[in-house]
Parts: sequence; C-alpha cells; structure tokens
Amino acid sequence: MGSVKDLEVIVKPDEKPGRGRFHFSDRYSVFDYGEMPDVIEGKGKALCLTSAYFFEKAEEMGLKTHYLGIFDGKKLVRLDEVEEPAGVMEVKLFRVIKPVKRNGKYDYTPVKNAKNNYLIPLEVIYRNVLPEGSSVFKRLEKGTVTLEQLGLDHIPNPGEKLEKPIVEVSTKLESEDRYISWEEAMEISGLEESDVNKLKELTLRMNEKISREVEKVGIENLDGKFEFAVDENGEIVFVDAIGTPDECRFSFSGVQISKEVLRKYYRKTDWYARIEKLKLLNENWRDLAKPPKLPRDLLNVVSDMYKACCNEITGRKFFDVDKLSEVVKRLVEISEEYGI
Repeated sequence: MGSVKDLEVIVKPDEKPGRGRFHFSDRYSVFDYGEMPDVIEGKGKALCLTSAYFFEKAEEMGLKTHYLGIFDGKKLVRLDEVEEPAGVMEVKLFRVIKPVKRNGKYDYTPVKNAKNNYLIPLEVIYRNVLPEGSSVFKRLEKGTVTLEQLGLDHIPNPGEKLEKPIVEVSTKLESEDRYISWEEAMEISGLEESDVNKLKELTLRMNEKISREVEKVGIENLDGKFEFAVDENGEIVFVDAIGTPDECRFSFSGVQISKEVLRKYYRKTDWYARIEKLKLLNENWRDLAKPPKLPRDLLNVVSDMYKACCNEITGRKFFDVDKLSEVVKRLVEISEEYGI
C-alpha cells in the first residue's frame, strides 16, 4: 500500500465499502522518498495501538471513522481487550480513484465523477504551533503562501503558539504532495463548499481532542494531518491513521518526539542536499540517490520514543521501555552528539 503500511484486502470496495487490514510495519519514510534502508523496532505496533486509541475517542465524540478494531491474530477486539502489542488494524475500505496525468498535469475528472464511497484526494493539515522546520517558514520566504492566506498578521517565531490553528490542504494522490488553495481543493475533489467546511470543522475538533489527550501526559500537539473519505451515504469519515507521532508532530519538554528527529539527521547529510537538487530536475529522483543508514544508537532511541509515546498516551504499558521523560533525555544526548 505504501512505504510504512501494508494493506490486506478482505473485501474489495465497489459501490459499497470493502473491508481490509492495515499491517503497520517498522518501516519509515521521510521527504516523500518512500521506504528507507532501516527499520525501527516496535514502531508499527506502537502506531497501530495509538491510532486505535484516537479512533475510539473519535467514535465517543460521535465522529465517523473507517476503524473497525484491532485484529489480535484470532479475532477483532477493542483496545481495552488487547493483551499483547498488536500491529494489525481492521478498517472499512473505500475506492481510491486516482487522477490521470496528462501532459504533466493531473486530470481529476474520474475523482469528481465518483460521488460516494471514495477516498478524498486531499490531506488536511492543522498547525497549533510553527516549530523549527515547519514548511510554512520556507513557503513564506519563497512567497508561495502569504500571511493573509494563513490568517496571520505577522511571521511567528519558531515555537510560537498560534492564537488559533492554521488549517491547510495539500494533494494526496499525486507523485509529490503539493499545498493548494481551498478553492482548488474543492475543484479537484468534487466536494461542495459545505463539505469543505465540514473537513475544516472535523479537523479542528479532532485536533482539539488529540491536544487535550496528549497534554495529560505532558505532550504538546504542534501540528498534524488527517485523511478522509466519503462513505456510501455521502458522509465524511476519518481514514488512514490518526493521532500518532507519524501523523502528528509532538513535543515533550520542548523536544520534538516525532520522525522530525530523523528528518533533522538526514538534513545534515549529503544525500539530502542531493535529493533537493534532483527533485527540481528529474521526476525519477528517488532512483538516483539512495539514502544512508541511520546510526544504531539513534535508531534504538527512536524505537523507544515510539513505544514510550504509545504507553503514555494510551495509559497502558504495552512495551517494556523507560518512561517518556527518560527516553527524551537520551534522545537529547544522542541528538547533541550528532549535532541535530
């Protein structure tokens, strides 16, 4: 299915939803590269359990999701029934109708003709804080987005808490994600203005819920993303995964606890400088520059970060690791060692 999850199709979707299982892997991806050369032990199960926690919270709020439960190898169970860490989630499946690329441009006509029971070809991004490394700073500098479009009256300092969240949108099914206006989002997705407003409302509600939940254990929800589908009844539902350190950028005591730590490491490598140039010149840039492997000590502490995060957020000790505060101390020491 993708660089970090595998999809097992049980019933294919057509005019009605299908049924499938996400197998969360220990793979990871950065900078749209795809599968990287290492695996992060325990990451898949930690993300599966954390996402299940937030899907069940969404259901309690009356929000619709594609989540059906966790598959423990024998049967479908709820999170409170899980005895051992599990990395398989059962979900409803919706049609993925891809745009057709013609003469370097994407034609979304097949998507717009879908009506119901399809993946909305958008990612919706919320931002509560603009941390160091946020793409917003780079886009403001380049002039590809304005303060007015973001609803800001000044350029925030890195780490500055925003008065109200920014909600942005990007493409989902193109070879590389690109930020677009809400007008273009409505045009390519076949959604009505009321549907677009619903996407924004759902994003803000779930953002607030995630923020409240993680604050209980000292984690700050800086930003994140959601994906959605239109179900067979024309209602908008949350899909993919939600509320994990891969979907969100979390911080603890001012230290980012997401895959941003891996991005920071790779930004200092020759490989990153090379792919930034190749992206501008060659559509097949991924085939032209292979990433280096991670140092073992960095890989180990990132593994513990994912597992400790899951333990703290769910309130269950699924993994035998130190408390998040201790893991973050080690993360800081190792980050300083590598200058990230």
